[in-house]
Amino acid sequence: MTPLARFIAPGFWLRTRAMLVKEFIQLRRDRVSFAMIVMIPLMQLVLFGYAINTTPRNLPTAVLMQENSDLGRSVLKAFENTRYFRMVAQVHDEEAFDRLLASGEVLFAIEIPRGFERAVRRGERPALLVAADATDPVASGTALGALSQIVQTALQNERALPDAGKPLFEIRQHARYNPAAVTAFNIVPGLVGTILTMTMLVFTALSVTREVERGTMESLLAMPITPLEIMLGKIVPYIIVGFLQAALIIATGMFLFAVPVLGSLWLLAALSTLFIAANLAIGYTFSTVAQNQLQAVQMTMMFFLPNILLSGFMFPFAGMPAWAQWIGECLPLTHYVRIVRAIMLKGSTLADVHYDALALAGLMLVAMAIAVSRFRRTLD
Repeated sequence: MTPLARFIAPGFWLRTRAMLVKEFIQLRRDRVSFAMIVMIPLMQLVLFGYAINTTPRNLPTAVLMQENSDLGRSVLKAFENTRYFRMVAQVHDEEAFDRLLASGEVLFAIEIPRGFERAVRRGERPALLVAADATDPVASGTALGALSQIVQTALQNERALPDAGKPLFEIRQHARYNPAAVTAFNIVPGLVGTILTMTMLVFTALSVTREVERGTMESLLAMPITPLEIMLGKIVPYIIVGFLQAALIIATGMFLFAVPVLGSLWLLAALSTLFIAANLAIGYTFSTVAQNQLQAVQMTMMFFLPNILLSGFMFPFAGMPAWAQWIGECLPLTHYVRIVRAIMLKGSTLADVHYDALALAGLMLVAMAIAVSRFRRTLD
């Protein structure tokens, strides 16, 4: 029978209609898949429309005031008026100045030197120092570009100043940690966490559902073994796999792209292991919720999307609205991106990244507790 004859044969449209109805009924019953169809495009629209901002403003800034003068305060006000800088801390020595930048608590640090006002009134054109955390060039680049505007407008309303026809002071920029704005220095450390997130989630999200679909769950349930022991037995092998993945990515970045590792490799290895365990615990939680492997993969993708968009890997974290930053703080990748960039590019110590390390540990413990509580000793 020719294709055309099959198309017009009696009962063709009736059978096709029956198949269509069957698929729609099956889709309606698979609530997880239906939710993904609706939620993923909505999530992308909301995140890209409201949370993503490639020209971030109100970036956290520290100030080192070597003198308390009217002109110094006018200059700081000019910084704030650009809306790129938000003064969050005032320090009293250079050690604290450097520590805030190294810990990632601020993205900029401004130093107003001693004798600034006197030098301005004498027409000596003193220099201010603006140090920027350049580990994320996108976040700092636009703000640094606004510095020339500050030089021109900061003191235009002040009186009794020399009229030399040129700027009364200058700003010296110091882009730290990635002064040449090398893209690989920013991307490669973030890729470590991104690749680990994807692979670790998928590996463990399929673990329990695979046992159920293959019919081997009955054997596990018949054994004298606790849910915690089952979970650890499934997670530990993948911790080793993830550790090897991280080592491969970092080594490749070092040798192919000359990405530096200024901090302790032991600290990086320990916190990478913690990050891997956190993602494996979350993936295991998905496997206890999903009814089949397809649902497990769908849940993984649903969780992976906000990790990519809200972690600071692709877009500046500081430029996101407060609600998006709150969500980002609940994602393991957000904390790991900060950790790996700080250790590799800044040479940070555990004291500098302790907040993100504790956050990873907390997220891992919460995910493990949920996974163990949901694991059933009997099959439904």
